[in-house]
Amino acid sequence: MTLDLLLAIAAYAFVTTITPGPNNAMLLASGLTFGFWRTGPHLLGIAVGFAGMVAAVGFGAGELFERIPHLHDILRVVATAYLLYLAWKIAHSAPMAGAGVDSIADQKPFSFLQAAAFQWVNPKAWVMAIGAISTYAMPEAFSLSVIVIALSFLIVGSPCIACWAGFGSLMRRLLSNPRRVRQINIAMAALLVVSALYPLIATLG
Repeated sequence: MTLDLLLAIAAYAFVTTITPGPNNAMLLASGLTFGFWRTGPHLLGIAVGFAGMVAAVGFGAGELFERIPHLHDILRVVATAYLLYLAWKIAHSAPMAGAGVDSIADQKPFSFLQAAAFQWVNPKAWVMAIGAISTYAMPEAFSLSVIVIALSFLIVGSPCIACWAGFGSLMRRLLSNPRRVRQINIAMAALLVVSALYPLIATLG
């Protein structure tokens, strides 16, 4: 693979992982609610899970959509329902321990496995993975290029999504007003709702 192609893949990974989406909205809300270190497994689950998803799409999972056209519609409905459920959870998250609203003692951030599995119902993740493979995979060195693309997302994307969790954690330290924290969680929930409903609205339009 040429250096120009590697830089192009890295740039694609950077732009797609640093921009807002379901994963980053959830990481910001988790960092705000639970802090950066408790959000660590969630963050790692996204990074490793998505890299694995890219590899799976490259090595054949993406062909299922061509062979089973209705699978895409089923996935879209499941993803929309799950994102709306997560939005409701985030909107009702407790601001922080000891804030006097709700205790987070009984709440838990996403685990590694939950975050990794979430990639398969994340609409943005599917668009990113299919777009990366279809654009940058080289027919003459297909297997190698798929592995490089997956590793690029892991290496470049990890610090990008970590910024969102870190920003949430920083906001947690700076904000002492539980009402403000609750408002930010609601804003992140609203972003998830938009992420969930936009594909459906775009299709109907």
